[in-house]
Amino acid sequence: MSEPRIVAVVAMAENGIIGRQGAMPWRLPTDLKRYRRLTMGKPMIMGRKTLESIGRILDGRDTIVLSHQAALPVAGAHLAASPNDALTLARDLASGRGSDEIVIAGGGEIYRLFLDRTERLYVTLVAATPEGDARFPDIDEGIWLKVQDETVPATEKDSAAMRFLVFDRR
Repeated sequence: MSEPRIVAVVAMAENGIIGRQGAMPWRLPTDLKRYRRLTMGKPMIMGRKTLESIGRILDGRDTIVLSHQAALPVAGAHLAASPNDALTLARDLASGRGSDEIVIAGGGEIYRLFLDRTERLYVTLVAATPEGDARFPDIDEGIWLKVQDETVPATEKDSAAMRFLVFDRR
């Protein structure tokens, strides 16, 4: 099996905002279904604050938390002290699961740390411009090629319409 590719999965507003005070500034059950489908059976690398905002380990996925803290707020997650340690652990876990992708799952600083190593971006572009304190790095079209763009209307349970985008590194 070849080396698993590193992908980022993110929901972001039109202004780049991905979070506000440890939470997402929208309610998008439609996107959460996509997130589950894209991440199931894969190791996920995230920061401590992201894990705290989720509040639990997600079923069917390995959670690797990049943190300088010695203990994690949620049982069952793997702790990594550096980006390289996180990737080494993720590769081992991906191999054990037969997974072809390692998911970078946020937040903003974690996306920035891994962006140069990321090969694909799965972006949910939320049709909103909320205020927030966490943002996704700018997607430079000189580096990233949009390979998918699907408009998704809001259901009665979603707080906004969205677009499902996929970018591959050029």
